[in-house]
Order: sequence, then C-alpha cells, then structure tokens
Amino acid sequence: MSDQAGGRGLEAGGAKAPRWAWWVATGFGSGYLKPAPGTWGSLAALVAWILVMQVLTWLTSAMGGDALTSAGQLAHPFLSFLPLLATLAGAWAWIRFGIPASTLCAHELGQEDPGLIVIDEWAGLWISLVPVAGALPFSNPLTTLRHWADLGQLGYSPWEFLAPVLLAFLAFRLLDIWKPWPCREIQILPDGEGIMADDVVAGLYAAIPVLVLLQLSKWHLIPWPIPRMFWHH
Repeated sequence: MSDQAGGRGLEAGGAKAPRWAWWVATGFGSGYLKPAPGTWGSLAALVAWILVMQVLTWLTSAMGGDALTSAGQLAHPFLSFLPLLATLAGAWAWIRFGIPASTLCAHELGQEDPGLIVIDEWAGLWISLVPVAGALPFSNPLTTLRHWADLGQLGYSPWEFLAPVLLAFLAFRLLDIWKPWPCREIQILPDGEGIMADDVVAGLYAAIPVLVLLQLSKWHLIPWPIPRMFWHH
C-alpha cells in the first residue's frame, strides 16, 4: 500500500473485526497518523526494528562473561545470527498475522485497501532491512550499536552504519509508491493477500540497493573476526 492507496469498494458493512486485528492491521496504531499513513507506518516499523536490535544488545550484554570466551570470541556462535534471525522472524510475523488482520478490517470498512492498514509497510520495510541485519561486521555484530567510538578510531563513522538503514527506508518508500512490476499487478490477489503482496515485493526490491551499498562500503573490508581490542572493553 502507498500513501495514495484509498478505498476501492467492497460491500460495506462487513462483520466487525476483532480488536487484535485492528491493532495488527494498523501497525499498532501507526496507521491512524496523518497525513501519509503509509510513511508513518514505515517509520514506526523502522523504530520498532531499531528497538528490537537494542533489546538484543541488552540481552547479550546481560549475559556478560557467559557470552564470550577468555579469548574474546563468542561462546555461542548462534548469537552472531540473532539480528538476522530476529529480522526474518519479524517480517514473517507481520506477513503471517497481517494478512488475516487486513482481511478482517478491510471487510468491516468495505474497502479493498484502506489507507490506515499499514502492517504491509511493516512487513516490506523489515524485509528491506534483512541485508543490514545480516551484514554487521563483528564476530559479535550487536556491539556495533554500542561501540561507535571504537569504530571512529579505525576511521569509521556512525554515518556508515546509518546509511544502509536510511537507504532501506527511502528505497522501500519510493518503490512502495512507484510500484514497479509486478507490485501493481500482484494486488489482484484477494483480500489481505493483495494488500500485503505488493509491499513484500517492494521490500525485496529495496533490499537490492542496500546490498549494493553494503558491498561498496567499508563493511566488507573489516577483518573477520575483528580483534577483541577494537570492540570489547
């Protein structure tokens, strides 16, 4: 759905959607913000993703010495995949629960694609952020959120870590509004599937320039694993 999406007609006066469906379909209330609810929904999805990444940082930090060996390596390599797994799981959840929620709310409103339904933006944006979550350059990637000062000593700036996140947001919004093939055509799918499908495709498209930026940036040049002295106090 784009900010221009409006209400193509279904038969009005469908069954009342349950409260959970409205919470999910409106992106936990972000779809009620105006103007441009699609942009507000995408921004809310970005904030939610950042908060999830920060929670993962806190959890890893709370593990203290249990997370690291005496050599400064991860005691549990699984931890290095947490940002990627959390992002994939979140995108799946927005799609899985967003489709039935959108269907119920659209039928109650009598509109095929109501502007206040923005859970499709949540799904699409999180898909566009998958390359960012998977490309953090440390043996413990969560530390990139805590140790920008250390990166500065190596010639890296916070902007280099914010740039792919901002690119994901801007690319997704542009593609969601522009709707390159087959985004517009795939909206023919019924009910919530049609509401969700074009944003999922837009998210996949938006991930492409993010991948290109990551390859052109210094991210892929950082040694793996980076020495402990550069990221752990």
